[in-house]
Amino acid sequence: MRNSALIVVDMINTYDHPDADLLVPSARSALPHIARLIARARSEDVPVIYANDNFGEWRSHHGEIIEKTLAGKSAELVEPVLPDSESLFVVKARHSIFYETPLGYLLSQLGADHLVLCGQVTEQCVLYSALDAHIRHLRVTIPRDAVAHIHKDLADAALRMMERNMGATICPADDVSF
Repeated sequence: MRNSALIVVDMINTYDHPDADLLVPSARSALPHIARLIARARSEDVPVIYANDNFGEWRSHHGEIIEKTLAGKSAELVEPVLPDSESLFVVKARHSIFYETPLGYLLSQLGADHLVLCGQVTEQCVLYSALDAHIRHLRVTIPRDAVAHIHKDLADAALRMMERNMGATICPADDVSF
């Protein structure tokens, strides 16, 4: 029996950073797939965990992070994937969802041994998170159409690395098995 968790990486975003213009078109393309994955996970009682940057604001909590993004210039990229009252939220400061966060403990409490990673950025946070999941002996699935990139060539290489080097399952979002 697979005990899965859906991890939504950095989708609560202000898109107010140097690479935003390169990221936004890819995020817009991935958004409907991510929203469908979230809805499917919720309907199948799969835990949905948001792992999100705090934008360097160390006194903020997830509600403030959400408020800030909804007040930003790209709120339409955040609204379809907002956490609901059952969602879990982990604030992260670096690329990996595991680095100095309580995520490992949370996953052990949930009994999760399979992570479905969606969100952004494929060649950065998703890649590093997949590697950290792999070294923790967690199974990883990456829905290729539910991750956004800054640089397509690097994202394609990252997906190949996750599949070959980490044994990750790379598939379309509609083919994800929780």
